[in-house]
Amino acid sequence: MLQAIGLTSTPRRDLPPLVEDLTFEARPGAVTALLGEPGSGKTTALRLMLELEPGRGITYFRGRPLHRIPHPGREVGVLLGDVPGHPARTVRGQLRMLCAAAGVPASRADTMMEVVGIAGLRDQRLGSLSAGMDRRVGLAAALLADPCTLLLDEPAAGLQPRERAWLHGLLRGHASLGGAVLFTTADAKEAARSADRVVSIASGRLVADQEAADFARTRLRPRVAVRTPHAARLADVLGREARAAQRTVEIVEESGSRLSVYGSNCAEVGEAAFRHGVLVHQLADETGDSGAPVPPVPQARTGAGGTVKAEVRIEAAAPVRAGAGAAGGPDTAVPVPSDHRQDPRSAPAAGAGLRAEPSSPAVSWPAPGAGPQAEGRPGPGARPPHARSVPPVSEVRRVGGPLRPLRYELRRVFGTATPFLTAALVVAVSVLTALVLARAGHTPRDRVLAAWPDLVPLPPAALGAGLLGALAFGEEYRYPALAADRGTVPRRLGLLTAKLGVCGALALLLGALAAAADAAALRLVFGRAPLGTWAEWAAPAASWVGLLAGCAWAGVLASAVFRFASAGLAAVLAVPVMVVPLVRKVLEGPSAYPATGFAGRLRGLASAPWPAGVDPYVLGAFRVMAQPVGAALALSLMVLLCAYGFTGLRGRVRW
Repeated sequence: MLQAIGLTSTPRRDLPPLVEDLTFEARPGAVTALLGEPGSGKTTALRLMLELEPGRGITYFRGRPLHRIPHPGREVGVLLGDVPGHPARTVRGQLRMLCAAAGVPASRADTMMEVVGIAGLRDQRLGSLSAGMDRRVGLAAALLADPCTLLLDEPAAGLQPRERAWLHGLLRGHASLGGAVLFTTADAKEAARSADRVVSIASGRLVADQEAADFARTRLRPRVAVRTPHAARLADVLGREARAAQRTVEIVEESGSRLSVYGSNCAEVGEAAFRHGVLVHQLADETGDSGAPVPPVPQARTGAGGTVKAEVRIEAAAPVRAGAGAAGGPDTAVPVPSDHRQDPRSAPAAGAGLRAEPSSPAVSWPAPGAGPQAEGRPGPGARPPHARSVPPVSEVRRVGGPLRPLRYELRRVFGTATPFLTAALVVAVSVLTALVLARAGHTPRDRVLAAWPDLVPLPPAALGAGLLGALAFGEEYRYPALAADRGTVPRRLGLLTAKLGVCGALALLLGALAAAADAAALRLVFGRAPLGTWAEWAAPAASWVGLLAGCAWAGVLASAVFRFASAGLAAVLAVPVMVVPLVRKVLEGPSAYPATGFAGRLRGLASAPWPAGVDPYVLGAFRVMAQPVGAALALSLMVLLCAYGFTGLRGRVRW
């Protein structure tokens, strides 16, 4: 059960709160609509519930606040606005990346694409999707980890009537298996037609909390729905009789054979039609629109053997009739949520993931034994299906462990063409620069191989490494893929370690590729490479590795602190432009205490003796660190790491 208690937003002091002392609940096994006009505080209420907005109050998800839940994405599925994904990322790539973030198998992405009907769009870019397909991708993302609770902000906005009916049928299917669904809407008829309970708010305050039938009877405008082959004649008759009786009646022609009569009732309309000999095919008191029929939702079943089949039928987009509750609608089979709506003792073995089967007429669950068939039509006030005898549903296999952040980061990096385009551009610029430097002369051989002119703050490979590092966290804030878990970019040590490791490896690979391309181009054009023997290139190689890794890590940390990729790249450029001159001023001049014999003293501190031949390499490494660029990078990384810890690691989440 979802319980929101005393939600109050705290904006600036000179502004009133958008939400004030809002308390309500969304029960399991039911669909709850949060109804309000635009600007009434619906979205702010959802953000307060997800702890994305500063304010007071608390929300319990099955008895626990969100920050007390180890894996929020497995408990709450969220859809706030559009899908926050990189426009160049494919639908399948986006969902597989979110699978890694949620700790579920990557195959779950294909399953959910089948469930929401976008399997044919798996290779489409997110930026090319229509509003309806974008909503389906958002729903698939919200359902990936099979959460118990769904929080959706205006999920039907911009959709066609048939797509709206399909959407609400899918939400009804999630609730019919014991999940709690809360969606916001500004359409009172949609709320009455699609929800079991309607929570009405105005100016951030609770107005009413009613069952859908009571809401329709007391707050929606009643009408008489008429279907007749003589719609125009009947409308003229009703208008003349209303004018003769001096009554106000509004007649709306819905189609060629359908009328909606407001301000009258079935008895008056039927008697008028009988007196004038007008044939009537349908006559009913209604509240709200009937809506389009719901198309069938693709089925889901397990690939394991030994299944128990059970059909689940639901009402879909049916009109709410005054005094009669929800009317029956077409039967719709629904996808199968999983782990939280069953007795743990009857849960199947892990690994029995769902597999979509559009042609299957029923939903199948793997179970230890045969179970009874559950068939019912939930309506307002009905007992939730999990309270009845429902067969156990399949459990989504969890993929945890320390490699989960690494899998997410790898999918994030290689989900777009950015690293490949960056590498191609860096190699091209590096080769041209190296050829120009070698042709002009007067440049040290190691700087020629690195394509690093004296007037340029950093070589192309270092700039590319800094850019990739800056994008590591910059894209998280621009396209917050982890927003469903926390809303802001999660400051987690596991995620930071994964980003530092992946970006460092990419930087070294980029540097090796650029150096190899430079050496090959120089040998091809001038007949020899700048460096030949091991002794010639060992020390420059160590400096090269430290420079590339330092630039990549500086970009990662700076973009995490300042929340922009441009700020991360600016921090990388600030190292040679601003920090290096300061370090040079500190290091210049004679030293009162020379470091002669440092390698011998360091050997004495070691627990085990090392070979004497290692001393030159140890001294070389310390000389690299003592260089102005190396010292400036080390100093910058220490400052950025402290800033990251101060600004981010105070959060209460963990990876």
